[in-house]
Amino acid sequence: MERLVERLLYGSRWLLAPIYLGLSLTLLVLGVKFFQELWHLLSHILETSEENMILVVLALIDLSLVASLVVMVMFSGYENFVSRLNVQEGDDKLDWLGKLDAGTLKLKVAASIVAISSIHLLQAFVNIPQIPNDKLMWYVIIHLTFVVSAVMMGVLDKMAFASHRGSGGADEKH
Repeated sequence: MERLVERLLYGSRWLLAPIYLGLSLTLLVLGVKFFQELWHLLSHILETSEENMILVVLALIDLSLVASLVVMVMFSGYENFVSRLNVQEGDDKLDWLGKLDAGTLKLKVAASIVAISSIHLLQAFVNIPQIPNDKLMWYVIIHLTFVVSAVMMGVLDKMAFASHRGSGGADEKH
């Protein structure tokens, strides 16, 4: 009976596979939105103000960061929790594939959230005349909360797991 329960529990990891596949569909959505924004910028380039162009470019960078984050979570999550990806060494294999453990992935997600929050804060600063001071203050407080959270996650990860990872691991390279 115990063996059956263990096999069922272990096999249930495959329930995550459709979720990671669903994340790949979000890449399609992000790609459509990216090119929609790019097309809008290019089609109105002559009448777009410099500030507006900067805001659109920041939005494009934001979309690309989110898409990169989705790829990182999708691949490393699948590899860590479901099954190894069978990619041959010569098949454009991603350098970090198979090197991100769950803790390192969380740190990379936190760093990505800080980067995305930074872009939103920069957009607010470019648009500063239209944003009330109290709202701007909350943007800064929320951003600083993300920064402090990411730093604390890094410190806690280093304290708890650095000795388990040893030297020469993925953490030193990335």
